[in-house]
Amino acid sequence: MDSVIVFDGCCSLCARSVGFILERDLDGVFKFAASQSGAGAALLAKAGLDAEAGDTVVLIENGTAYTRSEAALRIAARFHGPWRLLTWFRAVPRPLREWAYRIIARKRYAWFGGRRECLVPPEDVRDRFLD
Repeated sequence: MDSVIVFDGCCSLCARSVGFILERDLDGVFKFAASQSGAGAALLAKAGLDAEAGDTVVLIENGTAYTRSEAALRIAARFHGPWRLLTWFRAVPRPLREWAYRIIARKRYAWFGGRRECLVPPEDVRDRFLD
């Protein structure tokens, strides 16, 4: 299964989230692409999503793009151990999950800061990042 996470590479929260995922993706399922990269922009365009928006994490699995809370929950479902319990948030009605996600997405730079340059992946996982 091809599983690519497209994220805002200039967002501190997003970069921390990628690190969080890398630490918990024990099977090495996910590949990553910053939305600002050529690969990320191409994946978003192919999915019919605006690369300039950058306000959502996108999970692309087998040609299907999932965004916002659905992407986050699908990512969590691939974790091992107690982190998998995050998928219980599927019990929360989707409109409420999306509302909360949009608030965090809108405020992420104010609350967590930004980066002048996109995330540079550590060398030991660089092969999991698309250029």
